[in-house]
Amino acid sequence: MDSSQIIARHVAGLAFRDLPTSAVEATRRNLLDTVGVAIAGAAAPGCAAAVGAILGSDTGTQAAVWGTGRRASAAEAALANGMMAHALDFDDTHDLAVLHAGVSVVPAALAMADRIGGVSGEELAVAVTAGLDLACRLGVATRVSPVVRGWAYTATHGLFGATAAAARLLKLDAERTGHALGIAYAQAAGNCQCLVDGALTKRMQPGFAARNAVQSAIFAEAGITGTIHTFDGIHGLGRVYLGGEFDRDVLLRDLGSRYEHENLGYKPYPACRHTHAAIDAALHLAKEHDIAPDTIEAIAVGVNEEGYANVCIPAETKCRPRVVVDAQFSIPFCVATALARRRVFIPDLAPDALGDPAVLRLASLVRAHVDPRLQQEHGRGVSPAAVSIVLKNGTTLTAVREEALGGLGAPMDFDMLAAKFRQCAQHAWGPAAEARADALVEMFRGFESLPDVRALTSALG
Repeated sequence: MDSSQIIARHVAGLAFRDLPTSAVEATRRNLLDTVGVAIAGAAAPGCAAAVGAILGSDTGTQAAVWGTGRRASAAEAALANGMMAHALDFDDTHDLAVLHAGVSVVPAALAMADRIGGVSGEELAVAVTAGLDLACRLGVATRVSPVVRGWAYTATHGLFGATAAAARLLKLDAERTGHALGIAYAQAAGNCQCLVDGALTKRMQPGFAARNAVQSAIFAEAGITGTIHTFDGIHGLGRVYLGGEFDRDVLLRDLGSRYEHENLGYKPYPACRHTHAAIDAALHLAKEHDIAPDTIEAIAVGVNEEGYANVCIPAETKCRPRVVVDAQFSIPFCVATALARRRVFIPDLAPDALGDPAVLRLASLVRAHVDPRLQQEHGRGVSPAAVSIVLKNGTTLTAVREEALGGLGAPMDFDMLAAKFRQCAQHAWGPAAEARADALVEMFRGFESLPDVRALTSALG
């Protein structure tokens, strides 16, 4: 049996009573964080234009487009919300799977629940848990880096997780859930070229995956068939998309007893995860030694090969970002921002911050390189960093971070993510929305007890 069919049978038969408490808690954190960063991302470059285009051409009313007071068809609402959730690069991350899981799964699930109506919090918990687990499992089972293969696994693998969630909410049986995954495979996409070009499609790709997932589940419900050898077939995902660098045993290992989304990390900074250890180290040095930016002579940052490929080259773009995407994927700019502003939050990576002369001067001093020790000990997944700052008086200050805040070694719990949610809401809605943000946090805290999750989607709308 193809691994996609085994997973389809698992998803269709899953019940809330089967879920470990730790898996439900991991789902709770993901729902809260994904929606919070989407609220903040609504005003990010490209989002207003894309949402306007969606609302201008789609006359549906099935699901809320978060923060707009407007509704659209479930598929198009999932696209809009998925784009907003990924726009700031502030969303979850699985270091080993090399993807963001929530930005496709959560928008698809909430849009489908809104469309159906009467979906309980327990039913939502089952669907989102199944979807997040599958997206992360696919990433962990993939043995080739996205920068090597060229596929952006957030979208490519996230599509299948989002489809599993949507199919579970429609209560599709195992056969039709398998077809939904096969229909999704016909639409699988997402590439890394948008990172190189600084294109706004980078933030749209998880939204496309969420939209296609909703449509795939709806088509399967209507009786449309898809491939049944979707993952392992001769022309399946493992061979065509991943060049055979795909481990079926890893994908299926402990299915139903261990949930891979429990290993998701969360971001304290709105930038690529590969920049976070360097930001942590730079902030520590700046605050510990009260470094004045104009006293800095040189900055060296050591990372592993994966971090270097993702956020250190080409040097000219990383030191002088053209657009926000460039800044989000730049160790020189993020480290310089940490040293100059002693924080890295949404306004610090906004378009009007890209020309800050104090930050650009420091970014020009950053020299990034592959550190042999960090590469040997952390070759894939976790992106460590060693930051050395040389002051004009000859003093050298160094800090090493093997793992950044928000990772499994230094996790962010629900209350920490609630504080982040409130910051995101305040950024988007202003201080006057404090009570609204608090109410949403409490709704997420007990989401599984909701009789109808439209109470949640209505509050978001």
